[in-house]
Amino acid sequence: MRVDVRALGACNRLAERGAKQAAGALSDLTGTDLAVEVTGASVASGEDLAESFAGRESIGVSVGLRGGLDGEAVLAFDAANVDALLSLLPGGQSMERSAVTEVGNIALGGFLDGWANYLGKAIDMSPPRYFEADGAAVLPDGALAGDGVFLFESRLDATTTDLDFSIYMLPDSGPFRDLIVGKTAPAATAGGEADGGTSSTAVPYESLSTFSSLAKKGSANAADNIAMMTGLETSVDVSRLRFVPLADVPAEVGTEPHAGTVFELQGEPSGYLAILFEESSAAAVADAMLPMDPDEPLGDMAQNALCELGNVMTSGFIDGWANVLGTSITHSPPEFVHDIGASTISPLVAKLSERQDYGFVIDTAIQTEGIQARCDVYALPDERELARALDRLSGS
Repeated sequence: MRVDVRALGACNRLAERGAKQAAGALSDLTGTDLAVEVTGASVASGEDLAESFAGRESIGVSVGLRGGLDGEAVLAFDAANVDALLSLLPGGQSMERSAVTEVGNIALGGFLDGWANYLGKAIDMSPPRYFEADGAAVLPDGALAGDGVFLFESRLDATTTDLDFSIYMLPDSGPFRDLIVGKTAPAATAGGEADGGTSSTAVPYESLSTFSSLAKKGSANAADNIAMMTGLETSVDVSRLRFVPLADVPAEVGTEPHAGTVFELQGEPSGYLAILFEESSAAAVADAMLPMDPDEPLGDMAQNALCELGNVMTSGFIDGWANVLGTSITHSPPEFVHDIGASTISPLVAKLSERQDYGFVIDTAIQTEGIQARCDVYALPDERELARALDRLSGS
């Protein structure tokens, strides 16, 4: 199966539109404003999903989908936020299970309406099933058994209370296959340009799964390099390949101060890579690398140390890509950045947005033991160049 990433972008817009409809329905029900934080599609293996959901305790509702779209949709609240939800519903505290079920039914119905309208076919929902789940048990069993599945995830947040939650949709093949193989490409193409069924952005699905594995291996290499240069035990918390609107990426990084390094990648694929630490983590990691106390927490000595670390991490991250894809990928000298998170990555997104609206983002969380430092790696490859490299990979 060949996946047209432009058509996948159209599906992502449908998911975003559905999330906004769900937010509107829940706003009417609860009397509180809800906003869609981000919607993205992930290509993830069962192992990836298990790692991504590890440590979460969720309460919510799942429904089966039949008709215009087959699969399963899930609405999940963090278990710690359920009391906040129930406090907004008449009789909520005394009707916890039924209240959550009703909320899930309304929200998922709103989410799926946009898909049904686009497909011109009704999507039948099974009766909502209430659940309390740990980790990836929030997802249907089949999701963890596959080598690679598409997961649409929308995160919503209440503006006046602690009530963030997520909607997940895992479509089966069949009708969904027709949406992403390029048959809908004219409607999906960014900028209003029509594109044929086999556009330059159509790639074999199996290659996406392979690249997701490459991204994970690159993350492990980057973590090993941190451990080598700091002497601190380091592990990868999560590494995932996601397809998201580029405009949403800065908001995901957030408004907390970050420090780190950014790189421009040359070759195929080209693009950008950012290695960002929370401000206190950056200072702690730099201190661990230096033989003496730095002149100031993030002064010249610390900046040089972080640039050296970024250089080694970036090489470890992309070397595996080049080897497997059969291409040459180099990177620019490190540019030190120290600003709020969104501002550190916005210039990279702006440059890439000149030629595409969506992109495959590799986001990785690396945890360092001992000093509790966290590092986030964001890789933003050019989608057309990535598609060409993945196409060659499939052909070989």
